[in-house]
Amino acid sequence: MIDVVNIQRKVKLDTDIFRKFIVELTSAVSEAENKTFAIAFVSDNRMKQLNEMFRGKNTTTDVLSFPHEPDEFELTTDHRQPTTIFLGDIVISAEQAQKQSVENDLMFDAEIKQLILHGLLHLCGYDHETDNGEMNKRELELREKLKISH
Repeated sequence: MIDVVNIQRKVKLDTDIFRKFIVELTSAVSEAENKTFAIAFVSDNRMKQLNEMFRGKNTTTDVLSFPHEPDEFELTTDHRQPTTIFLGDIVISAEQAQKQSVENDLMFDAEIKQLILHGLLHLCGYDHETDNGEMNKRELELREKLKISH
């Protein structure tokens, strides 16, 4: 099960819409199939704190991804596979998503779906800053497939 939590109060959103989308999303992204992750909606202020803490940038951003790194207790010595593989956490600024939906002339829910997709691709190992456009290409294809493109 994918956890979706809303820990901000400035922007009204229906997390059930995104829980349903995640089912479709994890089927479309082969690297995420049968794996779990968590999504948290936060305020701009909290996102700014996280961005500074983890990326050294004293500004807010729309989405951050925190890939999970297994600890020694998750790595089994008898080589059994864990029953569930946890990819990591996606944190989304609901305020930034709202602003960007207006700027991009996109429905608010669609903007958030794009941010979830973007965050999930990062959890799956993609990095648009170093991959010569590979992540961007995959993201655009998936937006089309999932019907969340402009």
